[in-house]
Amino acid sequence: MPLVPLYGHETLRARFAEQVQRDALPSSILLQGPAGIGKQRLALWLGQYLLCEAADRPCGMCQQCRYSLELQHPDLRWFFPRPRITGSDISTDEVQEEYDAAIKERVEAHGLYARPDGSAGIYLYVTRLLLQLSSKSPAMAKRKVFIVGDAERMVPQTASPEGANAFLKLLEEPAPGTTYILTSSESGALLPTIRSRVVAFRVAPLPEPTVRKFVADDFVRSVVPNETAEDLVRLSAGAPGVLIGGSDRSAAMTRARQLLAAADQGREHALRAAFTSGSGKSRGAFTDVLDAITVLLHERARMATERGDDRAARHAVRAVPAVEEAKRAAEGNANPQLVTAKLLDDLVRA
Repeated sequence: MPLVPLYGHETLRARFAEQVQRDALPSSILLQGPAGIGKQRLALWLGQYLLCEAADRPCGMCQQCRYSLELQHPDLRWFFPRPRITGSDISTDEVQEEYDAAIKERVEAHGLYARPDGSAGIYLYVTRLLLQLSSKSPAMAKRKVFIVGDAERMVPQTASPEGANAFLKLLEEPAPGTTYILTSSESGALLPTIRSRVVAFRVAPLPEPTVRKFVADDFVRSVVPNETAEDLVRLSAGAPGVLIGGSDRSAAMTRARQLLAAADQGREHALRAAFTSGSGKSRGAFTDVLDAITVLLHERARMATERGDDRAARHAVRAVPAVEEAKRAAEGNANPQLVTAKLLDDLVRA
């Protein structure tokens, strides 16, 4: 089977199945929750469920399921952020070729991929292709499913309001037998016009037992850092997708401890630490450091609560939003050292 199985989210899966059986599933859906918890894999599962022909869905055996699991089903389309295609007149055929190649890469990686960097987006030419495909009848199944991953990366289309309005019309009044599934790790950054036209479902982080099953998967073990299962579970914090494509997690954790120790010593030490080597060499490595700081702050809060130090626990919890703000800045073109300096200044105050 090309794709790693979907781990967890049983309650939400059961809810979707019940709604499908009652013919009550919304036509335009938003799956929102932290990065790395499997929202797009859940969306693919729901797409497979909707297209499956068996009584006990998704069976994994019928022709519809086999094509869905191979990401080759003509009625299950998946769009996600990609680097911008250069050129002034980009055809939908060019965009389709770009996504065919990108999906082939994800199939070869068994659906295990790193989160797109800040330069990737979902551009107007992708919307044009989506509109074109939406206008066609199903090719093989009785319905069509469109998945738009990281939908907050849809570029505002002020230069072409007609295309933007047409997409919004699709979400508001989908064609019969068509389902749109959007995912977002930052629903607050989603275009308000899109958010108002979808029914949102909160996707929760995975519990520890489920994360353990995920990191024990043979395909997963081949792409995550060579660390113990305990360390991987702890670092993932319920979002094991963050482990995929990351840099050396041990180095990230070491750097995170150094930065927190500097913040503990005051603003002068913090700023000096922000501009020493290590903060800005690699954007991917920098994001790993921020993830590790979040893990360490949660650990501080837990340990402070266990020893009855409510004040220290509150301070650790208050610091987490500052790290999330730094992560958002890191996804763009902000200088990592400047982001680190602001973060440590925030941590000192917290």
